[in-house]
Amino acid sequence: MTDSGLDLAEVERVVYTALAEDLGDPPRDVTSEATIPGGQTDTAELVARADGVVAGLPVAAQVFAVTSGGTTTFDQRVAEGDRVRRGDVLAVVTGPTRSLLTAERTALNLLCRMSGVATHTRRWADALEGTKATVLDTRKTTPGLRALEKYAVRAGGGTNKRMGLYDVAMIKDNHKLAAGSITAAYALVRAKFPDVPVQVEITTLDEAREAVAAGATFLLCDNMRPAALREVVEAVGDRTELEATGNLTLETVAEYAATGVDYLSVGGLTHSSPILDIAMDLRPH
Repeated sequence: MTDSGLDLAEVERVVYTALAEDLGDPPRDVTSEATIPGGQTDTAELVARADGVVAGLPVAAQVFAVTSGGTTTFDQRVAEGDRVRRGDVLAVVTGPTRSLLTAERTALNLLCRMSGVATHTRRWADALEGTKATVLDTRKTTPGLRALEKYAVRAGGGTNKRMGLYDVAMIKDNHKLAAGSITAAYALVRAKFPDVPVQVEITTLDEAREAVAAGATFLLCDNMRPAALREVVEAVGDRTELEATGNLTLETVAEYAATGVDYLSVGGLTHSSPILDIAMDLRPH
């Protein structure tokens, strides 16, 4: 991991996959090869076209490094997680012109996507400021981009939940039905994976009480209205962490946070965030 919290192996995997998608086999950019002399160099600026929060500049830098064989310089002008305004220069890149233009769309696709997630997350984090609640992401991520999108959530002020099906056990409705009850499902998970954290999805106060009695210390309150959430908080809140999810909006977030839950999980942070518009402009000669 880097200081920024990005997994370098994941960045490399995504960058090479994305470039392969663009360049084909054998890899080539036919337009740039035809129109730009091989020895030409230029400087380009990555410029915000809208207000937002930046995430993914190190990923963009890696794209330029790969296409140029490591011969570009990438001067990052803002920090990850910074708020930026339309017209702000985010980074300045210098290197072979062919390489800059070959990298442009792939770098921007990743940077715009990640910055869009960070921008959206920041709105939720701002809405929760002053409350005890924290906004969480979910597994509703773009296939192949989970590590980068979850990093972008962190850059935007949110918190990551589980990375996958391997690091946290979540007992949901179908697991309860298959096992026979919350109590049975919890016991089976604990017996098989004693060291893995366990969360139990509940939809009623009775289920909350059953889960806590079984030993659960983290409950996911699914699609429960604020009044019902307050009952759960009062009944078991001192014995377990509580997460609310389902039908949450920026307009209702304060009402849900006021119930006393610890977390609000929002799938839309990753599955519905629009991109932040960012462009690459070559400096004129």
